Amino acid sequence: MSGQTSENFRAMAASRNDPAAIRKRVEWLEYILERSITIPGINRTMGLDVVLDLVPFGGTTIAAAMGSYLIWEARNLGMSKAQMARMAGNVGVDWALGMIPWVGAVPDFFFRSNSRNLKIIKRHLDKHHPSSVVIDG
Repeated sequence: MSGQTSENFRAMAASRNDPAAIRKRVEWLEYILERSITIPGINRTMGLDVVLDLVPFGGTTIAAAMGSYLIWEARNLGMSKAQMARMAGNVGVDWALGMIPWVGAVPDFFFRSNSRNLKIIKRHLDKHHPSSVVIDG
C-alpha cells in the first residue's frame, strides 16, 4: 500500500465509531436513498430506494440491505435495542411494500423508511453526542 492510501485507511478505521463521521455517513446514505432525484414539475424528491423498487424482488431487497446499513451504524453508536428494532421495522415495512411488483414503488415514494431512521439516529446523536451536531449556514 502506498503511504497516502494507508493513511486514508487508518483515518477511515479510526473514524468508524466517531459520532461526527457516522452522522455524515448516515446523512449521505439517506440523501442517496430518499432525496437525490428531483421530479420536474412537482418539485418532489425521490431516491435510489424508489428506483430500485421498479426492479421486481431483487431491487427491493438491495434497497433494504442498503437501508440496513443505517441500523449497523446505530449499533456502532451504541443505540438501544428498542431503537434499532424500530429502525428494523421501518426497513421491513419498506421491504414488504416494495415486494409488490411495480405498484410497490408508489407507497415507497411516501413511506420513507431511511428518512425515518435518520431522524431516530439524529435524535440519539443530538442527545448523547452533541459535539457531532453540524450547523448549516
